[in-house]
Amino acid sequence: MKPPLPRLHAITDERIARRADLADVASALATAAGGDVALHARGRALTGLAHYELAIRLTAYPPSRLFVNDRLDVALATGAAGVQLGWGSLLPEDARRLDPEWWIGKSVHDLAEAEAARTQGADYLLVGPVFATPATPTHPERPPLGPAALGAIARLGVPVVAIGGITPPRVGEVKAAGAYGVAAISALWDAVEPAAAARQMIEELVA
Repeated sequence: MKPPLPRLHAITDERIARRADLADVASALATAAGGDVALHARGRALTGLAHYELAIRLTAYPPSRLFVNDRLDVALATGAAGVQLGWGSLLPEDARRLDPEWWIGKSVHDLAEAEAARTQGADYLLVGPVFATPATPTHPERPPLGPAALGAIARLGVPVVAIGGITPPRVGEVKAAGAYGVAAISALWDAVEPAAAARQMIEELVA
């Protein structure tokens, strides 16, 4: 039986992938959250080799777990615990044929997309952006869903990981709306004390 789905998802981007302190922050997050944090190798503008090298770097901090966004070849090559699929990726049911042990997530932005992802066999849904501020670097053009819409998606019965403007003080609000976990970029990687931020988020989620 595979381990539980991590509740905290620390997602990289091209900027973070190139940061000199990536190892220090990843180590701090893993120390604070242990096996309840997934370190996501993500970078849409990265070459395949750069994406692979990023994923390899993120495998060095057990008991945290590596998730790879979109690049299923990289996920297979690095022994990732999970994959995060966008709408240009394979369907979850097809990705599962590559590795039945993966946690397979699907990025969704509204209830209709969430219902489709559930039908396609997603294990969890990455839902957002939930809040408008602070700015969401991944989807600056999308209006925020808000906790009510997040709650409607959570009621579909698939674990929901909230993203978009997630900060430690907001974790309790999305948990109350039905979120299983949260994902963040800047609130974790750019935190003055990443370990403290991760610890606070985890404590709110499991309280």
